[in-house]
Amino acid sequence: MGFPVLSAPITIMGRMPPARPPFRRRKLARRIRRMREAAGMTIEDAAAALDKHRNSLYRLEAGETRLDVHLARSMMDVYDHYDPDLIDAVREALRPGWWTAFGLRDMGYVDVETEASTVWELALVLLPGLLQTESYARAVLEANSLKRTKPELAAQVKVRMIRQQRLTSEENPLRLVALVDESALRQLVGGGEVMRDQLGHLVMVAELETVTLRVLPRDLGAHAGQEGAFTLLDFSDVEDPSLLYVSHATGSLHIEDPEQVRRARMRFDHLLGRALGPEDSIATIERILAESE
Repeated sequence: MGFPVLSAPITIMGRMPPARPPFRRRKLARRIRRMREAAGMTIEDAAAALDKHRNSLYRLEAGETRLDVHLARSMMDVYDHYDPDLIDAVREALRPGWWTAFGLRDMGYVDVETEASTVWELALVLLPGLLQTESYARAVLEANSLKRTKPELAAQVKVRMIRQQRLTSEENPLRLVALVDESALRQLVGGGEVMRDQLGHLVMVAELETVTLRVLPRDLGAHAGQEGAFTLLDFSDVEDPSLLYVSHATGSLHIEDPEQVRRARMRFDHLLGRALGPEDSIATIERILAESE
């Protein structure tokens, strides 16, 4: 089965492509595009009626630029469509992400995870961020943070711990299905004590109703997941397409193409069928923990 090929971000004339628009802005962009189409107006007709340049309206409908409240009201008038929730959605899209309160800006994955209802993660070398202890997370981030200052590192760890709160949230729960290769359980991250605490933490969080933890045992040999770790995200709104997230050495890929998402999901389901059951997975973790003492 084929799979998206990891590659460096495409550059044009030596420049990086524009940053991916925030999730809520892209969601809002789809909404105003559907309003225009339902009104039977071309983008040229709508731009003229709104006194906007065609390219400006195109960028708004692509989520590349921000939509303000006044223009949203004008759109409802021009498209002859009253949407009682549109203004609230515009204001919500204008708000900075919650992680910016910690001085962090480029958090593309956190942006989509914040809106997700279910995360399906294949972890090969490192454990999923949603299941990491603070000490384990710090060790991981320190190893991959050659240019981060200590305050930036502390902020990254704090954000990771806050993300985990949704696993126990009653108002806005996040479901996690984690497929973890046994090698990640045996990887000595942060030293023996850190790993023992981390393994014990896995045993505890696996009891949460929102968490499904399955282990790919090392005696499985070569398997379909070894081409690379990936994450699938689903959303509660059926109009929000599922997303495939793949991290690589120089950045990450956010893929919404239905065919590629489908193929990744087939791969995840295949691996889920080969993984240990929940009870055997916990037993494996406890055995590795006992061996480390």
